[in-house]
Amino acid sequence: MYSRYIDLPKRNSFFLFGPRLTGKSTLLRQTFAGEEVLFLDLLHPSVHQKYLAEPAAFLREIEAANGKYKRIVLDEIQRVPALLDVVHHLMESSAGRHLQFIMSGSNTRKLKRSKANLLGGRAWSLELFPLTREELGADFVLEKALAFGTLPRIYAGQETEAEENLRAYVETYLTEEIKAEALTRNLGAFIRFLPMAAAESGHTINASNIGREVGISYKTVQEYFQILEDTLLGFWLEPFAKTVRRRMAKQPKFYFFDMGVLRALKKTLKVPLERASPEFGDLFENFFINEVRRLNSYHRLDMAFTFYRTDAGAEVDLIAQRPGKPWLAMEIKATERPSASLCSGLLSFADIMPKAELLLVCRTGQPQLFRFGKRTVRALSWLDCLNML
Repeated sequence: MYSRYIDLPKRNSFFLFGPRLTGKSTLLRQTFAGEEVLFLDLLHPSVHQKYLAEPAAFLREIEAANGKYKRIVLDEIQRVPALLDVVHHLMESSAGRHLQFIMSGSNTRKLKRSKANLLGGRAWSLELFPLTREELGADFVLEKALAFGTLPRIYAGQETEAEENLRAYVETYLTEEIKAEALTRNLGAFIRFLPMAAAESGHTINASNIGREVGISYKTVQEYFQILEDTLLGFWLEPFAKTVRRRMAKQPKFYFFDMGVLRALKKTLKVPLERASPEFGDLFENFFINEVRRLNSYHRLDMAFTFYRTDAGAEVDLIAQRPGKPWLAMEIKATERPSASLCSGLLSFADIMPKAELLLVCRTGQPQLFRFGKRTVRALSWLDCLNML
């Protein structure tokens, strides 16, 4: 079992969101154990049906406990959003004012659609991701992380079982999260959409083109991407737009949350992952951006991320706005041999943001410097870059 780097509050109430199999339930049971904790698993059919039918039963049970519990864990809260009204009431009553409420979920869409009570700032919002390189420690192997992702149960298992486990994960997502929760009326079109969306991970999204390929409207494509975001399978990276001096890309990029799930959706799990292949490069970029996003969340770094792309084709994969520090521009390449020819996008960005730090993130063994007049680009290994952040 791997130690997680997320810092869970011991006093404040909080939401813990994260995709299925990231280990939310396991982490909560390990962190908050003992007789003073009431753990309600809303995925359990009888528990789900009981509180779905009568949310007020939860209120009566807490009042009857007469201070027995110090913490209440509501696992997969999106299954019974009405319980949040009860939690809100308890937070403001003498019966629940001393309690810490902990609510986990893998689907924010149902909470949004039901206009659930998100407690008006009374609970913090945290997110749990697949395992980071930092959490895996000596067990981390880059090629394995790119091929099968870092979901705890899948990464810790046998590689011979990883393919089937990832296929089962995708099928579970479709049946439990999409079909059972009625998130879309046309499941067939959504299934056709998924491989297309996965193939575009890390690229600017043209909803009209995807719609034509799948046979759905532009608006339906946007709705399907919203489902992916709300079920925490991916996230948007918006284009950098802090300049009027150049015509910039206006379409965002979409990234999936885990490389194994991404390959399962693309149906490329059986394809050997060669280091010199375009897929390796794409997965490396996707992996690094996910890793930065996870560290930013866990360590509360408050960085904001965009990407840079001009209509002329100059591009930088990741721009980080860091509080109190210069902008950081990162071009991400899987190469072990960085070269000056890979720095053109960084130099273009430096023209409009001259104080920015310029990094070529790659797999080099030793840091290197490339000088272009007054501009300097540092080539760093991806590990050194993460440590710097």
